Amino acid sequence: MTNDLFVPHTLESAPAEARPTMEATIRKFGHLPAAVALMSEAPHLLKGFLAANAAFEQTSLTPLDREVVVMTVATRNACHLCVAMHTAALAGQEAPAELVESLRERKPLSEPRLESLRLFTLAVMDRLGAVTDEEMRAFLDAGHTPRNALEVVLGVGAYTISTFANRMTAAPLDPSLRPFAWKGEPS
Repeated sequence: MTNDLFVPHTLESAPAEARPTMEATIRKFGHLPAAVALMSEAPHLLKGFLAANAAFEQTSLTPLDREVVVMTVATRNACHLCVAMHTAALAGQEAPAELVESLRERKPLSEPRLESLRLFTLAVMDRLGAVTDEEMRAFLDAGHTPRNALEVVLGVGAYTISTFANRMTAAPLDPSLRPFAWKGEPS
């Protein structure tokens, strides 16, 4: 799909309800990311995603755990922007290259606890939350908690919003993300 229908808004062209959120994003990042400029067409979508993402960032999942969830959703939904952005985040966390490559290629992770998280995230998506007893038990046996299971649901929800909006609007990569570009198809 082309981006003909969706306008990358500026502070001046955006709906008034989106402007405070855009200003806060500019303060945080030092610029207006293209995805935010496009999502600002629907101020409640933009606010909703950012609120869900902020809540996800406050969960008991570790930063690396959260990135595993996000990359699993992003690669499953083939959001090129999200994969690039979160590859950059993993680089900033100095995550092992093997882990990043496996996540980008949708391959099993060598660390059992993280692999259980990846598989559980896929099960949540595939089964629309109705994971089997065996899937839940494997997740818990790997050291996760019932709270973590529900936090995965929050991550899946937040990043389903983002991946779908970015795909619909054909959000481009910001220049700083180009080194992390990814070409994948939905799985």
